[in-house]
Amino acid sequence: MNDTQHSATPQSLEGAVVAVAGAAGPAGRATLLRLAEAGATVIGADADVERLAEAVDAARYAHGGATVIGETIDLLDLHATQDWADRVQKDFGRIDGLVHLVGGWRGGADLTDSALQDWDLLEKLLIRTVQNTSLAFRPALERSDRGRYLLISAVGASKPTAGNAAYAAAKAAAEAWTLALGDAFRKAGGEDGPRAAAAILVVKALVHEAMRAERPNAKFAGFTDVTDLAQAIVETWGDPTREVNGNRLWLTEKP
Repeated sequence: MNDTQHSATPQSLEGAVVAVAGAAGPAGRATLLRLAEAGATVIGADADVERLAEAVDAARYAHGGATVIGETIDLLDLHATQDWADRVQKDFGRIDGLVHLVGGWRGGADLTDSALQDWDLLEKLLIRTVQNTSLAFRPALERSDRGRYLLISAVGASKPTAGNAAYAAAKAAAEAWTLALGDAFRKAGGEDGPRAAAAILVVKALVHEAMRAERPNAKFAGFTDVTDLAQAIVETWGDPTREVNGNRLWLTEKP
């Protein structure tokens, strides 16, 4: 999976334990649903308590018997994030994945002073949460026989525009950190290859049912539906870890 899409093979995650950071939004909701459908035990985290509860309930009700849990975690606090990872490990005995869906966007028409204010926010949302979750979950992912750390990124990281300078720079930094995690997994695996994979799923933008309902005539060209994103996330467990690690999966046209 070297900067390309891979085949959509049905994937079972029976017995797997997967954490989802930023689980309350439309992409998080779709991902909780798809992971539960695939048989995983899913633990979602978000700062929005009400929307997280709704997303968790939806996944539980859609897949009777699925274990889907929501926790309010401050992912900007490394110790709180480490406590979360330790708690998941203790409660379920393993962690096989961390899906990073924490989002946020700020931008404008041009590169202006306001971009620095945008950066102050986006650095926390898009970079610090990646750093904290990767550091907290790395040990457990390396103990798994199919560990995955998955970052959702955007085309803008590879092709920044003046109005999106802060957003693109933050996404690019998050990608670099994730690829560095992949290098750590590679080195830890030695000749046997990495036991866990860090990878990036790249979209132009995301679209969901509510957006289509609000703009019925919009084409959303190049956008990735959140259900397709969720499917692509699950499919990363179907490819060999060595092939997934340190790569980008493009869900839209490369710039």
